[in-house]
Amino acid sequence: MKRTTPTTSALRTSSQYTDYIVREPMELMEFLAAMMPEASRTKLKSLLSKRVVLVDKMITTQYNFPLKPGTKVQISKEKGKKEFHNRLLKLVYEDPYIMVVEKAHSLLSVNTERQKERTAFTILNEYVARSGRQRRVYIVHRLDRDTSGLMMFAKDEKTQHKLRDNWHDIVVDRRYVAVVQGEVERDAGTVISWLTDHTLYVSSSPYDDGGAKSITHYRVIKRANGYSLLELRLETGRKNQIRVHVETLGHPVVGDGRYGYEDTPNPLGRMALHAFKLCFYHPVTGELMEFETPYPPEFKKLFLKKKE
Repeated sequence: MKRTTPTTSALRTSSQYTDYIVREPMELMEFLAAMMPEASRTKLKSLLSKRVVLVDKMITTQYNFPLKPGTKVQISKEKGKKEFHNRLLKLVYEDPYIMVVEKAHSLLSVNTERQKERTAFTILNEYVARSGRQRRVYIVHRLDRDTSGLMMFAKDEKTQHKLRDNWHDIVVDRRYVAVVQGEVERDAGTVISWLTDHTLYVSSSPYDDGGAKSITHYRVIKRANGYSLLELRLETGRKNQIRVHVETLGHPVVGDGRYGYEDTPNPLGRMALHAFKLCFYHPVTGELMEFETPYPPEFKKLFLKKKE
């Protein structure tokens, strides 16, 4: 995809924020106080609680967040006019063209013909409608209902088409973390297969049988208590790709009712798959955007040392 110089509309994106560059190590509150000496400590805390302070494009509310030299701190000039609160959906980043959110497990990305219920799509539509500036958001990609993690939505149809038509050029890194059954033998590897969507399930073939070629890279982070914690990087993004590929390894995702083993206990009460990293070139400005969210804490509990 060809990179372009920022347009006038792209420059308007950055004009919505006051930008600061960190010159020496310090905590976020200390930095804000130095940059805004006229503001009281209460005022600075209010900026954090209203989610208008970004550290390297990530909304940050932690007053003692450690900053490193070269870090960019941004403060929205809209000062919380469009606050967003939802227990199933967290707003990570927003500008005039895109939104990045963190979806909880159990929440659908978008309605289907068979499932008419509250989704990430409808929640965001309600939010932008309240802002009075637009009526809807636009779907770019999806996560399975039981998968949590980072998603991107477009705020206009032109941006949606640009993202969808150039997805493999724009998105440079998508990573997931999963807890799988059993202890995976190899420390790292790549799964390549051809996937065919049968609507209710996806089948995998080691040979080209007319399906879509699919590639998943994985590495083992930890093994313990009969489980493995995997980091997975998608080279392609097919429906149910990770779930099918780890099942072909003989290590299905914990809590996967479709591709997992029957009568296997689910200690988490959810599917243990989380999209923790999303890196892409901004469709308007061309700037590299990098977002990362912590692993779900419940995943780590499965690897704690068992009491004798």
